[in-house]
Amino acid sequence: MRKILALFLSLALLLGTAMPAFAATGEGNIDGGGGNMGSGNSSSYWNPGMDGVRVTVINAESHAVVTTPVDLTNKTPSTGIIHFGKVCKLTYNGGASLSPVVGGYSYRNPSQSLPRIISSGSSPASIEAIRSYFTDEQVIRSLAGYVGMDFDTLVNGDYKIIIEPIAYLNYDGQQFAMTATEAALYDQVVSGNLRYWMGSLTHQNLPLAIFLEEADLGYPAWSGSTTSKVSNEQIISSLGIGIVRFNDEVEEPEVDEFDYEYRVDTDVITSVEVSGGQSDPDNPVTVQFVIEGSTYTVSNVYYPDGDSQLVWVKWHTPDEPCVCTIQVRVLGGGTAQSTITANIVDLDGNDPPNPVADDRNDTFTLVDIPEKEEVASVSWGIWSPWWQENWVWVENWEKCWHTDRWTDSEGKSHTDRWYHWVDNGWWEDQGWWEFDYNAYTAGLTATMVITPDSLSPTASSSALKSGYGIQQSVTASVSTTQSSAVTAAQNAVTYFPEFNYEGFWRLLDRSISGKRSAFTFKDNPYSTYNRPTHFTPIWYPDGSYTPYTWLLDCWTPAGMLSLNLTDSLRISGDLWEDWHIAPTT
Repeated sequence: MRKILALFLSLALLLGTAMPAFAATGEGNIDGGGGNMGSGNSSSYWNPGMDGVRVTVINAESHAVVTTPVDLTNKTPSTGIIHFGKVCKLTYNGGASLSPVVGGYSYRNPSQSLPRIISSGSSPASIEAIRSYFTDEQVIRSLAGYVGMDFDTLVNGDYKIIIEPIAYLNYDGQQFAMTATEAALYDQVVSGNLRYWMGSLTHQNLPLAIFLEEADLGYPAWSGSTTSKVSNEQIISSLGIGIVRFNDEVEEPEVDEFDYEYRVDTDVITSVEVSGGQSDPDNPVTVQFVIEGSTYTVSNVYYPDGDSQLVWVKWHTPDEPCVCTIQVRVLGGGTAQSTITANIVDLDGNDPPNPVADDRNDTFTLVDIPEKEEVASVSWGIWSPWWQENWVWVENWEKCWHTDRWTDSEGKSHTDRWYHWVDNGWWEDQGWWEFDYNAYTAGLTATMVITPDSLSPTASSSALKSGYGIQQSVTASVSTTQSSAVTAAQNAVTYFPEFNYEGFWRLLDRSISGKRSAFTFKDNPYSTYNRPTHFTPIWYPDGSYTPYTWLLDCWTPAGMLSLNLTDSLRISGDLWEDWHIAPTT
């Protein structure tokens, strides 16, 4: 049977050995690992082989989900199983939250049975079998049918397939269906209890069943251990995802030499993930950030053994562009990224040139409105330790000696020494540190409105003649459950259709109060009345005129929130129609 390559679909042996894939249509990006399984208990356990995959088709360019995900498994899950609907990892990372559902779980038993997806100590998965399965033409044709797409459309290069491993498990007496990402999100909800009982599955063999060998779609190639437990943050950001792409050309992943890009004169947050051993009040970890000559210290960083903690510092960037190298020191155990490089840029200074009355652009054509990075909501958390008392009696048996003296009937004196055992022990608290996971969230919302400049004599609320000016307002609001860890949205940049949304832009004036922001155009030096306006070119054709704004620099411990915004006015006629030239008398 002819094989279809999936670009990036190269899976690894359980010990992490990568097996190269080659074919004419593309490759795949899937690697895998795993390790021995824990024992669980009578109410929390997993049976090897109870696995499957979630298949989602996305647009290769926009990363938008274009089909409802489909779950495939060789098994028959319980009719009352708890699940979280059909949600792709990309959707969760875009801000979607867990929505548990009891029963009604839909799945398909594929006509060509799946290979084992999740390894266990006694039953390892086969990388050759997995690769063969997901590069088989008939399987890809079946997947196209399952998601409701034409096969030729699916493989024409415009789409990618997301593959996520699924486990069917018992937890706390209930049956669940979970992808790796859902397991990590649910563990945050139950304060680490899922990891405590089921970590060998949910935080090891499930997320490490499939991960990326090369960076794609904003997800990194996994370079950590393939046989140890991982943290919730590592799962959510990096694991439990494989990508199949259909393309003749292999694209080299972009290499970004900077860890962060910030704007000048902006409040920002820099984060690192600390892990290694256990950090508790008896053995605490402290993290120091050395930034621009100042040292920021974060004390009492706690996390359980085998997990990690996101640690962050809020600081203000310089007024001038530069590259800032941040040193990170971890004291008291644990490890983290030791050097962070931040590129600090200035978005100001690219204002459009002065428009003039005889400007022309006879070859102008409208282009698609761009979409920059957009993250509307994120989540993070803090581990809080608490002491679990366990009072134990410590035995300390000692001899208690006695002396008896007496005189017998003959008048002789006698002495007898004897003893008995006495427990002179004590109660001792031999407890241990437990951890609760306190989850926090932040979400960004905004609106953009453009209106004709009030000095445009013939404009209406929704239309104006070309050559006149427009004004703009953007309002933004941040909602969060940890206000001290989040900044307001601090920058907004507007791009214009006459410049194909590139080359020239306007950095908006900002006004910030708490977590609310307002942005408007700066005063235009080419305006006769020095008004905050942008002049539409006189040559602009009749029809929709749509500026595009990227709202950014709303910083959280989990990264930057940003939004793409647009609004439109209608161009009808030009300002020359408002002029009347009469002969002198």
